[in-house]
Amino acid sequence: MTLELRNVTKNVGLETHIYETSLKFEPGGFNILLGATNAGKSTLVRLLAGLERPTQGEVWFDGRNVTGESPQRRNISLVHQFFINYPHMTVYENIASPLRVGGVAKPEIDRRVRETADILQLGPMLKRRPQELSGGQQQRTALARAIVKQSKAIFLDEPLANLDYKLREELREQLPDILDERGTVVVYATSEPTEALLLGGHTALVHQGHVTQFGRTTDIYRSPSNLVSARVFSDPPINLAPVEKRADQIHLDNLTWSVRGDAATLGDGRYTIGIRPQHITPTRPNAPSVPVHGQVKITELSGSESIAHFSIGDRIWVSLSPGVHQCQVGEPHEFYLIPDHCYYFDGTGALAARGTAHG
Repeated sequence: MTLELRNVTKNVGLETHIYETSLKFEPGGFNILLGATNAGKSTLVRLLAGLERPTQGEVWFDGRNVTGESPQRRNISLVHQFFINYPHMTVYENIASPLRVGGVAKPEIDRRVRETADILQLGPMLKRRPQELSGGQQQRTALARAIVKQSKAIFLDEPLANLDYKLREELREQLPDILDERGTVVVYATSEPTEALLLGGHTALVHQGHVTQFGRTTDIYRSPSNLVSARVFSDPPINLAPVEKRADQIHLDNLTWSVRGDAATLGDGRYTIGIRPQHITPTRPNAPSVPVHGQVKITELSGSESIAHFSIGDRIWVSLSPGVHQCQVGEPHEFYLIPDHCYYFDGTGALAARGTAHG
């Protein structure tokens, strides 16, 4: 069973919301749509679910062309970030509602509701109404209603965005186990690169209505095919700068380092380097590194990690490191760039080479 967009576009008036896109999703693991707010993720979800019809192209599901077919006829479930439960119904009745509409026998409804409630730790709350639940419990109820249908496809449109940190962490860990091996196509939209990595599976990177790259999540993270993909899949933002390669040396302003691996095969000339914040450290690492002198502009301490925004020339770069590192705002500080983690993009923005640490 597959869910597929074939040469799909979506226009609203004179605006193009989705440029020509072809994607094929399969069951087993998550299919993630990753992109910033207004990148086009929710529009893709609505097209896939049948809530909107494409301007051009076709939607194929389970071997059928379902373009224009209603969501009700496709046997799907949809959970939004703004969870919706029926306030006059108990948790049990909310979860059971799609089964009753579908004409499922009462004993089977009871079995499936209680089994799903146990999976989502809602067993003790089945007699409560939504207003008696916490935000996390309400979202679990919405998820349970989606799961209990045993749909052929489940669409999760930023379902954890409005929950607090602890609840997001818990549900991120539980969702893969809950949905795994159900033979269901799962499409999960998120704006958080970390969430995509935690969920795994396959990821489509979405930017301004374009799908810039699609493949295994870890592969795309390690090897973004172009500068746009590298930006989409980095939070905090990837650090960028123009450099010049001469012989076996890379020159960035007054910094120089030797290249090896793929980067050593690059022809002499100008490139753009990209290096993620976690590979610029505030203390000297064990790996080969290049000292970078910057002036600290902003610091953020979470307790488990430290973020420092600092100026290097006329650019602002970001360092992200585990633990607590004191960097004084307005003061100079020496950071350390790890060249083996650099990406090198050519003049068109395509990935030309990557450091040996990505191999």
